[in-house]
Amino acid sequence: MEEGAVLAPSSIVGGTAAGGIPVGGTRSASPAGGTPTASPQTPLSHAGPERRRRARAREIAAAYALLTPTLLLLLLVLAYPLGWELWISLTNFSPLNDGPTGFVGVANYRSLLATEEFWRSVTVTVVYAVVTIVAKLTLGIGFALLLARPFRGRALVFLAIFLPWAYPASVSVIGWYWTLSPPIPTAYSVFMGNLKYSVDGMFGGGAWAFLSVILFNIWRGSSFIGVFLLAGINAIPPELFEEALLESKSRWRRFWLVTVPLLKPFIALAIFLSLTTAFADLANVWMLTAGRIVFPVIGTHAYWLAIKAGQYGPAAALSLMLVPVLLATLLVLFRIFDPPEPTPA
Repeated sequence: MEEGAVLAPSSIVGGTAAGGIPVGGTRSASPAGGTPTASPQTPLSHAGPERRRRARAREIAAAYALLTPTLLLLLLVLAYPLGWELWISLTNFSPLNDGPTGFVGVANYRSLLATEEFWRSVTVTVVYAVVTIVAKLTLGIGFALLLARPFRGRALVFLAIFLPWAYPASVSVIGWYWTLSPPIPTAYSVFMGNLKYSVDGMFGGGAWAFLSVILFNIWRGSSFIGVFLLAGINAIPPELFEEALLESKSRWRRFWLVTVPLLKPFIALAIFLSLTTAFADLANVWMLTAGRIVFPVIGTHAYWLAIKAGQYGPAAALSLMLVPVLLATLLVLFRIFDPPEPTPA
């Protein structure tokens, strides 16, 4: 071919120029020894997927490295104390024992189940939990619905509702104690004293102290539940409420058929948190009653066994008996309020 000649379009067939020069490929001899033909380019090796797998492995290793401090903290703060408490519950460990600590198995659990004080504390705790949970949930839902609507002064109302939970409990509980049992002789203290004697005379000694614990728990807990459920309401798409308004003019029907079903996971978690605080409540009960506990809950009974009576084994057993109860309650709550979606057939 002469220098400067231009190839005609008809001279390029199948990616091969005239003279057997391949276009965009490599020359290769034909099996029959004829004119060389172009071979397709070979694909890339499997280095790409292998490189991605190595990058994924490095990401996983980095994630575990970042989680290691948190896992170590959980092991030290939760796993070790829980394991130590489990071991103590199976022994006769006590500072009052002169001899070495011995393994007693489940004797501490059996002795607890046979005592009248244990069942009395369980009964009081159940009553305390049911009353406070119903009251806190009712008030919390009302607070959440109130704050979900814009109105003048909404920020001040939100602050007033959230303040009981944000304020330190150790300070507010003292204020409640002085409010219900005034230390200074005034006309108000005379009135509260007469009310206390009337309540104790009607329901038995210590009823006023137990009532003060219930009122404080409701006052503080309803604040948290209200803000917690408000966050749940704000997470619901507003289009659903607008469509519900078109379907029904009844506020009760919209609340019961739209708001409550969408808030079920939040309600379940709120009930569980209230239940745990009721079962493990110690500081509030102790401070509001000034240590004179006539109606013991499980938390105060465990404290009395360990600190006052020196029975560390039964006290640890009593604390651990709450774990399966609370876990089963959590499972039931989420099964009821947030059931799993049915799988399509």
